[in-house]
Amino acid sequence: MICLLGFGEVGQSFATDWGTGFTAWDVKFSDPGAGPSKALAGFGLTAPASAQEAVAGAEIVVCAVTAAQDEAAARAVAGGLSAGAYFLDVNSASPGQKRRAAKVIEDAKGRYVEGVIMSPIGHKRLASPMLLGGPHAAGFEAVARKVGFSGARFYAPQIGLASATKLCRSVMIKGIEALLTEAMLTARHYGVEGEVLASLSDFFPGQDWEKLAYYMIGRGVQHGARRAEEMREAAETVAEAGLAPLMSVAIAARQDLSAGLKQALDEPDLGAMLDAMTAKTQGKT
Repeated sequence: MICLLGFGEVGQSFATDWGTGFTAWDVKFSDPGAGPSKALAGFGLTAPASAQEAVAGAEIVVCAVTAAQDEAAARAVAGGLSAGAYFLDVNSASPGQKRRAAKVIEDAKGRYVEGVIMSPIGHKRLASPMLLGGPHAAGFEAVARKVGFSGARFYAPQIGLASATKLCRSVMIKGIEALLTEAMLTARHYGVEGEVLASLSDFFPGQDWEKLAYYMIGRGVQHGARRAEEMREAAETVAEAGLAPLMSVAIAARQDLSAGLKQALDEPDLGAMLDAMTAKTQGKT
């Protein structure tokens, strides 16, 4: 049996592919009107009484909570974990937090496996590329593929390297989103966005920059809160390396601002999206 710890976008994506054969727990199950509660009901399931009850008897626990709750989630289930159960941690947390979560699980006689998803989850869901790390990762690869994680592969025997890989990538990807958002909002104010985009096409040929900007800015608006939390974990990752996380902190702040502009997602093109974002930030809605 599999237990999904966290029933947001990632958990629901996995559940959709499995269909049956899993239990789930989410802190929002206490609210019947919350999205995770409604989603669980859609699978014909009822919420367990607690996180520990949810993981009882599970051979695999897939932890897909928000990044900041990574260690807390491990602590929440440790008392109910079966000895030898795999705990697959797919959260975008810093290497340091992953190591702390691993200790909690190992102290509870579970087998902790670090997992990082290296693409947007909605594209391939269970088949998304996933790096596996930790002392149990090599042995878990075959188990992972058996339950549908066809993109999973062993990456490193140490805990932390997979997460470092993901979060260094996030500095780049979320950073480009943040840069495009700030640049395009400013360019729209001055009426020069067309020329700016054309210059980007000269500098980085082969991209439709208007289409890319619409997509990437929209991703920040749609998932800004989660992305900001991930970038704060990226900042921790940079700091753990002994560097000042100047860019990561700034990216998190920009993603936080984007998260409050969701009405812009209804707009059909880049210009209209930028206008809707500007109107909201200037209090014109």
